[in-house]
Amino acid sequence: MTKSPNEPLVTTAPARRSWLRTAIVIAVVLLILGALLRRLAHRPAAAPPAARQGMGMGMGMADQFSTGPQPVTVQPAATGDLGIYLESLGTVTPLATVTLRAQISGQLVEVDFKEGQLVKKGDVLAVIDPRPYEVALQQAHGQLVQIQSQLKAAQADLARYETLSKQDSISSQQVDTQRALVSQYEGQVETEEAAVSGAKLNLAYCHVTAPVSGRVGLRQVDLGNYVTPGDANGLVVLTQVTPITAIYTLSEDNMLDVSSRLHSGATIPVDAYDRTQTRKLASGVLSTIDNEVDPTTGTFKLRALFPNTEESLFPNEFVNVRMLLTVDRGVTIIPTAAVERGQPGTFVYVVKADNTVASRPVALGSVEGERVEVTSGLAPGERIVTDGADKLKDGMQVSVQAPPAPAAAAPAGT
Repeated sequence: MTKSPNEPLVTTAPARRSWLRTAIVIAVVLLILGALLRRLAHRPAAAPPAARQGMGMGMGMADQFSTGPQPVTVQPAATGDLGIYLESLGTVTPLATVTLRAQISGQLVEVDFKEGQLVKKGDVLAVIDPRPYEVALQQAHGQLVQIQSQLKAAQADLARYETLSKQDSISSQQVDTQRALVSQYEGQVETEEAAVSGAKLNLAYCHVTAPVSGRVGLRQVDLGNYVTPGDANGLVVLTQVTPITAIYTLSEDNMLDVSSRLHSGATIPVDAYDRTQTRKLASGVLSTIDNEVDPTTGTFKLRALFPNTEESLFPNEFVNVRMLLTVDRGVTIIPTAAVERGQPGTFVYVVKADNTVASRPVALGSVEGERVEVTSGLAPGERIVTDGADKLKDGMQVSVQAPPAPAAAAPAGT
């Protein structure tokens, strides 16, 4: 049977697909062989027996060191005194802040102070033109002299009238009239004497003096201005800076302890620190406490008095106040770093005589800085772990390390 020339050849397509599969398989095999050859080429040479033996000894020594005693820092519990401090934020408040104002009207003719100057009580700070008030004083004094002379004449007439009345030479009505005239002049004399005193007072007001000792601020009015008692800013502000006080607040829970100590006559020391609580500015004592509790905040106010001889405290300055309420004497004290906290509560690790540790629950009391009082659970002299306790367990062997020495002070000029 002959095929038509237009009939397609059916055997060419399967042969082509078989050749493609063979080529793909050969390529995959070549890739696998190439990868194996590269891995064999980069494989490290086997270590000699001596090297393998050394590596095994090193790993054994590392395992032995990791299972050795745990290094810790130890400090014995001590017996000592612990201060009970109360801390708060306070405001420096002067005992007196005075705005000096003119009490009479007039031209300012003298300014006898410099801004920021320390002045004493009674020092003349400014002078108002006194000439109008000197004239007023002279006028009042002249009127007083005039009335006094009239009074003397009336008193002399009254004496004569009383003599004539006893002789029945004049009527008693004339005597009564003269006696009333004398009383009238006496009243006018008192009025003129008051006018003289008022004129003297106004003349004294021409000299503006310091009512307290302190430091003056910036001048509010210049020389030559006309001043009056109604000036809003006054002449200058005077602030008493030595001594000075600080007002601060505490919780009402501390009121009974503070008031009982204060009423017993005890001196309660108070220290003032800066904002960072690293620099002590001044030392003083508690002066008084307020007579009521603020119901909105549950706090009460206290006032501490500071000598402030070096003027380290400034009015309206914010300070951190630290007040020593009392001192607990002969208590067991440990560092706060030794205290651990967990599910059972607060505890410490105690180092026994065989250098093994055991956890010990303790009850804590007052805290002072880096020291804390132990009220129960620990006896003085027992060694406790202060550093390295995070990896300890009961019964673990420890190696006691010496505490780090304090850093030496840097030489001057560095």
